[in-house]
Amino acid sequence: MNRLPLLLAALAVCGCEVTINHDADVEYLQAPGTEDLNLPFSSAVRVGDTLYLSGSIGVIPGTLDLAEGGIQGETRQTLENIRSVVETFGSSMDRVVKCTVFLADIAEWGAMNEVYRTFFENPPARSALGASGLALGARVEIECIAVLSDDEET
Repeated sequence: MNRLPLLLAALAVCGCEVTINHDADVEYLQAPGTEDLNLPFSSAVRVGDTLYLSGSIGVIPGTLDLAEGGIQGETRQTLENIRSVVETFGSSMDRVVKCTVFLADIAEWGAMNEVYRTFFENPPARSALGASGLALGARVEIECIAVLSDDEET
């Protein structure tokens, strides 16, 4: 069922103004060094001035090998991988606005947070949850949404 007409009608009743951009460019982006890994997803998708990052795990760049050091080593590598993607495609860690953290063991939440907090001066909105299993046996996976840096906006 297409709910768009109902949503537009509800917004009209409240006096809200709605603009729908059907011409928004969508770019599917692959981070350098991942081309030969034959992954079934894009590193990020850019829509307008927003980057939607795929979930990232703590793999050493250009490999499918997880960083050593348990949850903290993997969290550090995961966030370094995220930093690389956002900077490659015109943003930065201070422009990350939302993250979702998946943990193989929610009991490691505190240890993950010790590392996570060092990557953000102003922490983005975040959700965190336990998962029954992550790719490659990872302890943590993080996906983010970032806006482009002011000088990169179109």
